[in-house]
Amino acid sequence: MKQKKHKALSLLGMAMRAGKLVTGDETVLKAVRQGKAALVLLAADASDNTKKKFRDKCATYDTNCVEAFDRIALGEAIGKSERVILGLTDAGFAKSIVQSLAQSTEVEYID
Repeated sequence: MKQKKHKALSLLGMAMRAGKLVTGDETVLKAVRQGKAALVLLAADASDNTKKKFRDKCATYDTNCVEAFDRIALGEAIGKSERVILGLTDAGFAKSIVQSLAQSTEVEYID
């Protein structure tokens, strides 16, 4: 049985279609620097260097940064190949994603 797609991943897909999502190191960094990123999403399997770089940059610019899913799940959610870093430029989407991540636990239920 295929596991139910996480709400946050569905929201990422919607944000992508709405043009409220940026992806890729440089593009996301630029959005953070310009204060356009409402949320930065890091893949759990991103390299330590990448995680540190974005956590530090997000802290400097007071941008919310969360680590969730893996690069494959993030890529599939937005209809692209593997993605390690995503930036949401819409506060509404960012808030909804943070809320849905907070509601779910790291535990996966197996039927």
